[in-house]
Amino acid sequence: MHIRFDVPADPAYPGRVAAALSSVRLRRFTLIGAALAAAGAVGLLVSRGGRFSSLWLVLLVGGLLSMLYAPWVRWRARRRSDDYAVEGGYDITDDNIMMRSGSESGGIAWDGVAQVREADDFWIVYVGRMPATVIPRWLMPPGDAATLHAFMTARGLLTPR
Repeated sequence: MHIRFDVPADPAYPGRVAAALSSVRLRRFTLIGAALAAAGAVGLLVSRGGRFSSLWLVLLVGGLLSMLYAPWVRWRARRRSDDYAVEGGYDITDDNIMMRSGSESGGIAWDGVAQVREADDFWIVYVGRMPATVIPRWLMPPGDAATLHAFMTARGLLTPR
């Protein structure tokens, strides 16, 4: 397998990458926030102005703020990464993923990849428990995307569709 494709210098691309990577890391804030907000709302309804109503209100507000944290971080990441638009590319083989962005380049060996997850238009590549990079599916020719999907599924890195 040898897949090569380019990434254009699109100002929106770095923001999309930042949003995809941050969504993985920030998902727990949304879940915790929903649980806190639900507990606070139920507590407020049950107590009806009782002794612990301020505690329930704090839980409700804290939960709502926690739920809003992830969209705020994604918005900031998109806004701050607009200046990083440079041409790049990917060169993916049976052995590794080589990435090029402007004058910088780097790679990840498939042996070091723990898993790959699908998110929006990307495959998020994990090294250990941390998301290391993304592979943009929409920039790949459809045949190459199918080949890479089959390769990652055969290695047990990606669950079959």
